[in-house]
Amino acid sequence: MEWASQLCENRGLGSKMTDSKYFTTTKKGEIFELKAELNSDKKEKKKEAVKKVIASMTVGKDVSALFPDVVNCMQTDNLELKKLVYLYLMNYAKSQPDMAIMAVNTFVKDCEDPNPLIRALAVRTMGCIRVDKITEYLCEPLRKCLKDEDPYVRKTAAVCVAKLHDINAQLVEDQGFLDTLKDLISDSNPMVVANAVAALSEIAESHPNSNLLDLNPQTINKLLTALNECTEWGQIFILDCLANYTPRDDRESQSICERVTPRLSHANSAVVLSAVKVLMKFMEMLPKDLDYYGTLLKKLAPPLVTLLSAEPELQYVALRNINLIVQKRPEILKHEMKVFFVKYNDPIYVKLEKLDIMIRLASQANIAQVLAELKEYATEVDVDFVRKAVRAIGRCAIKVEQSAERCVSTLLDLIQTKVNYVVQEAIVVIKDIFRKYPNKYESVIATLCENLDSLDEPEARAAMIWIVGEYAERIDNADELLESFLEGFHDESTQVQLQLLTAIVKLFLKKPTETQELVQQVLSLATQDSDNPDLRDRGYIYWRLLSTDPVAAKEVVLAEKPLISEETDLIEPTLLEELICHIGTLASVYHKPPSAFVEGSRGVQHRRLPPRAGSVESAESPDVGQSGPSEAPPAVIPSQGDLLGDLLNLDLAPPTATVPSVQPSMQMGAMDLLGGGLDSLLGGDIGGSPSMGAGLGAAPTAMPAALGGAPPVGGGLGDLFDLGGGVGMPTGFYVVPKTLWLPAMKAKGLEISGTFARRGGIIQMDMSLTNKAMSVMTDFAIQFNRNSFGLAPAGPLQVLTPLSPNQTIDVSLPLSTSGPVMKMEPLNNLQVAVKNNIDVFYFSCQFPLSLLFVEDGKMERQVFLATWKDIPNDNEAQFQIKDIHLNSDAASNKLQGSNIFTIAKRTVEGQDMLYQSIKLTNSIWVLAEMRVQTGNPNYTLSIKCRAPEVCQFVYQCYEMVLKN
Repeated sequence: MEWASQLCENRGLGSKMTDSKYFTTTKKGEIFELKAELNSDKKEKKKEAVKKVIASMTVGKDVSALFPDVVNCMQTDNLELKKLVYLYLMNYAKSQPDMAIMAVNTFVKDCEDPNPLIRALAVRTMGCIRVDKITEYLCEPLRKCLKDEDPYVRKTAAVCVAKLHDINAQLVEDQGFLDTLKDLISDSNPMVVANAVAALSEIAESHPNSNLLDLNPQTINKLLTALNECTEWGQIFILDCLANYTPRDDRESQSICERVTPRLSHANSAVVLSAVKVLMKFMEMLPKDLDYYGTLLKKLAPPLVTLLSAEPELQYVALRNINLIVQKRPEILKHEMKVFFVKYNDPIYVKLEKLDIMIRLASQANIAQVLAELKEYATEVDVDFVRKAVRAIGRCAIKVEQSAERCVSTLLDLIQTKVNYVVQEAIVVIKDIFRKYPNKYESVIATLCENLDSLDEPEARAAMIWIVGEYAERIDNADELLESFLEGFHDESTQVQLQLLTAIVKLFLKKPTETQELVQQVLSLATQDSDNPDLRDRGYIYWRLLSTDPVAAKEVVLAEKPLISEETDLIEPTLLEELICHIGTLASVYHKPPSAFVEGSRGVQHRRLPPRAGSVESAESPDVGQSGPSEAPPAVIPSQGDLLGDLLNLDLAPPTATVPSVQPSMQMGAMDLLGGGLDSLLGGDIGGSPSMGAGLGAAPTAMPAALGGAPPVGGGLGDLFDLGGGVGMPTGFYVVPKTLWLPAMKAKGLEISGTFARRGGIIQMDMSLTNKAMSVMTDFAIQFNRNSFGLAPAGPLQVLTPLSPNQTIDVSLPLSTSGPVMKMEPLNNLQVAVKNNIDVFYFSCQFPLSLLFVEDGKMERQVFLATWKDIPNDNEAQFQIKDIHLNSDAASNKLQGSNIFTIAKRTVEGQDMLYQSIKLTNSIWVLAEMRVQTGNPNYTLSIKCRAPEVCQFVYQCYEMVLKN
C-alpha cells in the first residue's frame, strides 16, 4: 500500500528517538486512551498519539473508530504530523466515506499553502483517496496544482490525474485534465515531462483506442531533450513511450537511435533494457547496408554483456531478454559466446538459460569451443543440467551440419560412461540426428543396442524402439529386440506402446516371412486388450491397411520422412515481434504476450515492429489482397501476394488407384484381416511364397461390435466414425452443434469447429475460429479443393478484426456450387485450406447431402410415375430407418423442411406409402418410396436414382432429419 511505503519518509523528521517503541504496546483499552491523547491541547502529545495510531494501523489493528479525532489533527503547520494524518486518511477513507468529506476543506486549503511540499502532499493524498464523493471536490485544487509554479507540485499533480482517471474517467475528460496533461509534455522541467508521459501512458493502456499520446516529431524531440536530464525512472517512462512511436522514415529512425544510444551505458539495468527495446524496434527501419546499422549492432553487445555481471536474479531477467534478442538478431552477440559459458556457482535457472542461448549462437566458427564446454557440462553432478547439456549436443549436430560427426562422436563417448540418465538422453538426441542425416551415422546402432536393457524412461525407450523399427533391415536380431519390449506391453507408457506398434509393423513390412506372429500379437494387444483409444485406432488402421492393400500400407508406413528442422523451439515470428516490443517487462521474462497473463482490458494492446526499410507494407495490418516488392518474410509466414494463388493452389486429390473399394457385402467382422490380402506383399514385392499370407490367420472373432457391421473399407475413416451424419440446417432444419474440424495442436494454435446450413436457398458454412496460441492471428482466407458437387466459397472469409489469444469469432461463409468438380471418396468429402498470418492449414470435413436439396424439387405426379419406371431396377437401393416414433404426416412435414417433397400418399393394409422427390443442385433427381406401418418404429425406404452412388447419402439425410 502507498501509505505503508510512505511511512519510511516520516522516520527522522524531527523525532529524537527511534519509533520502534510505538509497535511494542499491547495494552487493552488503548483506543480510549488514544482518543483522549488525540484531543489533547499539547502539540507534542497529539503527535505521539497519531504515531501510535499509525503504528497500530500498520500492524493490522482496526483504529477506524478514531477517524474524527485523527481528522481534527489535520489543522497543523507541522509537516510530519500532517503526513501521518494523511497516511491514516488514505487507509480509512474508503471505509468511512462520509467522515472523509470532513477533510476536504483542509485539502483545498493545503493546496494553496505557501510550502510546495504541503501543496504536493495534499494533491497526492487526495488522488489516493478512492472515494467517489470526494473526487468532485478534487477537481479545482488539481487544476491549480497542474499549473503550479513549482515543478515538484506539477509532477505530483500529473500522476494524480492518472489516479483520478482510474476512479472516474468521465470526470477527467469533462474537466479537460487530459489536455492539460498533454501540455505538460512541453514543460521546461524534465521530471514533469516524465510524469506526464507516465500518466498518459497509464491512461492510454486502459483505453487502447483513445490515441492520447499523439506522438509527432515535435513531441518526440521534447521527450528526447528531457531524457538526458530526468531521473532513471523518468527515463524508463520516456523510453517506453518512444518505443510506441513509428518514425516516418529511416533518417528520423537513425536520429532517434543516436540520441537514445547513450542510455545503454546507464547504471540502472531497467534503463538499459528500455533503451535496447527502442533501438531493436527502430533498427527495423534502417537499411542493412547503412554504416550506422553495423555501428549500432556493435554498440548493443557491451551493455547486454555487462548485465550478466549482476546478481543471479538480474542475470536471469537479462538472459530471458537476450534469448529474444538473439532469436531476432543473432549477429549482435555472435562474438560474445564466452560470456554465456556456465560458472560453477551459477544457480540452475541461470545455467539452463545460458545453455539455451549458447545453442542459439552456435555456428561453424565457434562449434569446437561450444562442444568442449557441453562435454564438460555432461559430467556435472546436477542431473537436470546434465540432461540439458546432452540434449544441447544433439541440437548442435542438427544446427551445424559440419559438426554433426564430432557431436555423434562426443555422444558415443558419453554413452561409454554408462551413467544411466546420460545414456538415455544421448539415445533420444541420436534419434533426432538420424532424422536429420539419414543413412549417415547408422554405424553407431550396434553401440546403442548394447544399452537396451538399461533404458527405463519412456522417451528413451520410445526413441530406441523407433531406431530399431526404422533400421530393422540392418539389425539382425531386430525381431528379438522388439519382442523383448512386447513382453511387458501393458506396463509401458502410451508413448512407448504407440512407437512399438509402428516399429513392429515396419519390421513386418521389411521382413514379412519372419515376423508374422509378432505383428499378429502386437495388433491383437493394441486393438483387443487396450483401453487407450489412440492405440486402438492406430492398431485398427494398420490392421485394415495390411489386410486390404499391403502396397498402400508400405507407402504409408515406410514413407520417406521429412527432415527435422534446425530449431524446433523458436518462438513463432509474430509472437517474437510482439515480445521484442515488450523487452524489459514481465512479458519478456515469461515469453508470453501481456494479454496471456494480465487480466481485464489493460495490457491487451498488441504491438508489432515497424516494417523493414524498403518494404511497401504499412505499419498497420496489411490488406488481404495486398502484394508488393517486400522482403521475403520468414518461411513460416506466407507472403501476402500469393494469398489465394500459389500457396493454396494445392493438389489435394486423394490417390485413386491405391485403395481399392471392398464390396458392400463384406463385413468387417468376417474379413481375413491379415490373410489373403497380403498375397501381393508376400509375393512379387518382397519375395516369398504367395501362400504365406494365409498362414497369418483370420481376424480375432471378438472384434468390437461397432466394427462388426462396418461399412466398406473403401469408404475410409469417414464411415468408421460416422462423420456423414448430423450436420445442421436453418429454420425448419435440424442444426447439430458444431463439430471440431481442425484441432489447435495441428494448426499452431488455430482451432476450427463448424457445421453447414441452408438458409433461404443459400448454402452456408458456419465456423467458430478460436485462437489458442499466444500471438494475434490476422489475414484469414479460405479455399476448397475440387469436390464432387463443385462447392466453393461465394466470397472471402470475413474475419474483420484480429483474432486475439483465447478469443473465439463466429463466421458464416456463403457457398456456391459453381466450383470445379472432381469425384471424392466419400462423395460428400470436402477438403479445405485455411490461411492466416502464421501458416496454411488443411483439414477435411463431410457435409450432409441435404445441403444440396433445392427448393424446386417437387415433381409432378405423372412425371414421377414415368421416371420411376424409366430408372432401371438395378439402381434401386433399400434401407431400414429404425426407432422413428412419428406418424406418416409428421414425418412428411419434417422431411419437407429439408426440401424432401411428398408427391402422393396411399394406404394399403394399414401401411402408409409416401412417394417423394428430391432435386440436387447439379440437377440430379432422386425418387423415394417410404413405408410407414402403424405401431412399427422401423420405416422401409426405397431410393431410385440415375446416379446410384448418392443413394447411401440420401438415406443418411432421411435418418438425420427424422431422428432429430
